[in-house]
Amino acid sequence: MESFWVGVLIVVAFIVVLLVFFNLFPLGLWISATASGVKVNISTLIGMRFRRINPAKIVKAYIKATKAGLDVDMNEMEAHFLAGGNVDRVIDALITSQSAAIPLEFEQCRAIDLAGRDVLQAVKMSVNPKVIETPVVAAIAKDGIELRAKARVTVRANISRLVGGAGEETIIARVGEGIVTTVGSADTHKQVLENPDLISRTVLSKGLDAGTAFEILSIDIADVDVGRNVGAQLQMDQAEADRRIAQAKAEERRAMAVAHEQEMLASVQEMRAKVVEAEAQVPLAMAAALREGKLGVMDYYQMQNVISDTEMRKSIAGTDSPLVDGGENKPVK
Repeated sequence: MESFWVGVLIVVAFIVVLLVFFNLFPLGLWISATASGVKVNISTLIGMRFRRINPAKIVKAYIKATKAGLDVDMNEMEAHFLAGGNVDRVIDALITSQSAAIPLEFEQCRAIDLAGRDVLQAVKMSVNPKVIETPVVAAIAKDGIELRAKARVTVRANISRLVGGAGEETIIARVGEGIVTTVGSADTHKQVLENPDLISRTVLSKGLDAGTAFEILSIDIADVDVGRNVGAQLQMDQAEADRRIAQAKAEERRAMAVAHEQEMLASVQEMRAKVVEAEAQVPLAMAAALREGKLGVMDYYQMQNVISDTEMRKSIAGTDSPLVDGGENKPVK
């Protein structure tokens, strides 16, 4: 019975040893590399395990590069993997660039990949240029007519400027700026509608791809539409503003006139009050004159006759014209 359990322990230990061995030494990967004619030392594969590197990603990419005739170093591939790069994508980019006769070194390709750009996509874009379609750009000509233009920009990746170069957003922004400048400098919108290539020539002459990761091959105007009459709208808005200003000034003048009229009415009422007050003093003065003997009874009756005669003449003449001088009570001619 004891011999049975001993045998079981031996088998289990043997299986554990095999699992540890195959975990440290990927036998299948070593066989694949040897069959492909790639020399990979067993110690190298075991060292990758201890360095926490997936041997499959390095060895398969190394086999691919060797078969394509690339001269790459496995240590550099391990360093790129440890730096967070995509080794398989870098090798594919090198193979593609070699097939397309595009000069590209491993160090340059490695720097592009670590910079966060898709180096394989960039190489493919160098072989097959990409078309970038801009959004609709609105611009206004000198005659006040708005034009809405859309452009298609054909670009090719510039491998030498992928690190530190601007992206597609910069290209789109610069093309939009060129469209606005071209349309804005046109005397009439008809010039742009008759010659849409005027925009292409103007934009291309500005060298918009400077400092970017792309090389502009062509700029084609896909569509140009006529928008609003901005000039007429601005004139209407200006006329409406002028009308409101004139109305406000008229209201101000009317308010000032009303205030002046109220002031005049107040002055007239004040004068009338003074006249009434003065008229109220006349009987008192006459009474005082009678008491003091300065005015006789006959003088008073004569004055009343004069006043009555004056009122009669006014009623006959039907006018309130003032009397002439000299006491003859004749109207002024």
